[in-house]
This record gives sequence, C-alpha cells and structure tokens, in this order.
Amino acid sequence: MELKKQKSTTRVGDGVVNMRKKSSRNGLTAVVLGFLVFSMIGLAYASEPLYRIFCQVTGYGGTTRIAVFDNKGLVAKNSITVRFDANVNKLLPWRFKPMQNKITLRPGEQAIAFYEATNVSDKPIVGTAVFNVAPFKVGEYFNKIECFCFTEQILLPGQTVQMPVTFFVDSSIAEDRNTKEVSTITLSYTFYASDDQSEVENLSRTSLEIKKSVDNLRRTQIIQPG
Repeated sequence: MELKKQKSTTRVGDGVVNMRKKSSRNGLTAVVLGFLVFSMIGLAYASEPLYRIFCQVTGYGGTTRIAVFDNKGLVAKNSITVRFDANVNKLLPWRFKPMQNKITLRPGEQAIAFYEATNVSDKPIVGTAVFNVAPFKVGEYFNKIECFCFTEQILLPGQTVQMPVTFFVDSSIAEDRNTKEVSTITLSYTFYASDDQSEVENLSRTSLEIKKSVDNLRRTQIIQPG
C-alpha cells in the first residue's frame, strides 16, 4: 500500500514539474515575441522614412495609404463626408489652410481637394507636410493618389501656392464591421520646416548666377544708333 502511495505521489510530482516547464516555455516564447515586435516598432520609429513607409502600407496611426485608382472598382451606396484640417508648426512662418471645408463622396469615387500655403517670412523656406486621418481605424481605407505631401515644398518670401490632393475612400470600408458606421472622416495636415534646407541654398545660388548673367549682358550689350 505504501508503495502505491509513493508511486502516485511521484506521478503527481512529475505532472506538476512538467506543467511548470511548459508554463515556463510559454512565458519565454511570449517574452521573445514581444521583444521582436517592440524591436521592429522601435526601429521604425528610429528611422522616420521607414516609419512613414510602415504607416502608409498598414494605415497605422491613421496614416493614409498611397494607391493607384481603379476606375472599374466598386462604388458603395452610402456617402461619406471628408473634412479638411490644416496646422502649421510654430517654428514655420507660413499660413496654411484648406480651400474647402468638406467634400461628400461615395466610397470608391475619386475626389480632389486643395490647400493653400503662404510664406509670410522674408526668406525662402523648404517645408514638409505630415498627415493622418481620424478616426484612426479608417486609415487603411483612405488612399491618396497624388499629394503635395509626397514631396517637400519651397516657398519664396511672400509666395502663395495652391496645392492639390487627389484621393478616394476604398469601398471595402462599408464591409468592415469596425468601420461601416463611419460617416465622417477628417484629413489633417501639419507643415513643418524641413531639416534639410539645401534646396534654398541651391535656389539662392541659381538666382545669383542668373542676376550676374543679366548684369554681364547689360554691360556688354551694344546699342545700335537709331
């Protein structure tokens, strides 16, 4: 009888040890996977271009996606209103505003909107725009075809430019149970002064060379007697 009790106790003990080992392995796996995920996100944050590409591909954080419009794509029945928002970083002496408050369209239809920017300083400045949409969950369905935010913008002192953005909302938004109730989307841009102002220096050098050429032409020009 004592032998049977010992065997039974041994089996129970072995079972507890095995369960602890299994739990330990699962915990280690979770830690490793968590580390990999946070490492990838950290790497993306550390490199702004990589992070922007990551957001554009996934729609993460309300970042809109870049796409090619398909004229034969499906068009949803319900309409969505897209509102436009504009902001300027306090270190950039520009005025920036949307030229329309909102556009109503059906998912699957292409639309175009315009923003206006003015350089109110006394020097040329290179600016760059960052963007997102709200609510964040519709980011993967909001697609831009052409946008001023794809490239840096150079504005001369006092210059005003009108900049278009061509976009569409994927019709699949109406099929997703997490987004099908969305009736309003806000597209928001914020302009910052670019860290790289080398284009301004190139522009200044080009302007100076043109001025010198004009001055030389004037000095060497022969005026024929009338």
